[in-house]
Amino acid sequence: MTCIKKGARRPVERDGRTAEPDKRGLRREFLSVRNRLTADDVREAGRALAERALELPELVRGGTVAAYVSVGSEPGTLALLDALRARGVRVLLPALLPDNDLDWGEYTGPGSLARVQHGGKMALFEPSGTRLGPDAVTAADVVLLPGLAVDARGMRLGRGGGSYDRVLARLERAGAHPRLVVLLYDTEVVARVPAEAHDKPVHAVVTPSGVRRFPGP
Repeated sequence: MTCIKKGARRPVERDGRTAEPDKRGLRREFLSVRNRLTADDVREAGRALAERALELPELVRGGTVAAYVSVGSEPGTLALLDALRARGVRVLLPALLPDNDLDWGEYTGPGSLARVQHGGKMALFEPSGTRLGPDAVTAADVVLLPGLAVDARGMRLGRGGGSYDRVLARLERAGAHPRLVVLLYDTEVVARVPAEAHDKPVHAVVTPSGVRRFPGP
């Protein structure tokens, strides 16, 4: 599948050098588009996303998948979480810590979720059972990443909180090499997003219309 967004913002030339587009500005743009989606749009996209994601063999072979519960206008993930559990996959979900790092717990169904308000931030749905520690993610065979966009190189634009930068750094320190998959809407696969030295490319993006793979890190 090829779904590079036409008209996506390109790097511009300044004094003979190529300048990357501003991350903050891009985040605002993508969030603005998401915020115009209706609840029905989000729900339908979530169903399609689950169907497409289950086309990835590495997601349904069993083992452990580190995922997350979507909130607001993010592409819906609950249908996918339940489908993975039905196929015997162990699903880990994050719990946000005060320093923006992530702890993990096991998803055993909708009843295992608790709505947690983190100060002035968006309320999150987190695992209510035993916490397994931040290093639990290193046992995952696949890590599903939230994001706002991904480009033709597989570089992901996150929300800017740094939680998943810590996850990716932890995986690298542990010598763990799970498949990295970002879940997005079709229009969020673009020509280019800004990337910094610490940013890592993902292996694949899943959107409601299909799967696209990248060479990967």
